[in-house]
Amino acid sequence: MEKRSLGLFLLMLIVLLGSQDVVLPTEARVCESKSHHFHGPCLRDHNCALVCRTEGNFSGGRCRGFRRRCFCTRRC
Repeated sequence: MEKRSLGLFLLMLIVLLGSQDVVLPTEARVCESKSHHFHGPCLRDHNCALVCRTEGNFSGGRCRGFRRRCFCTRRC
């Protein structure tokens, strides 16, 4: 009787765990816009991000390109 109860318990556990929906995380798109208030060459992403946060609804920023310009980023 004990083996039967254990088998029933394992079967119910498998059914319960198998019926759970699996949610996969997805990345949001990131929009970029050239900073209007950052002046000079962009050497550190941190400095660019601080300036971008003061420009409006931007969440950060990063240095890009050969000329090292500051581009502000936000989720689209």
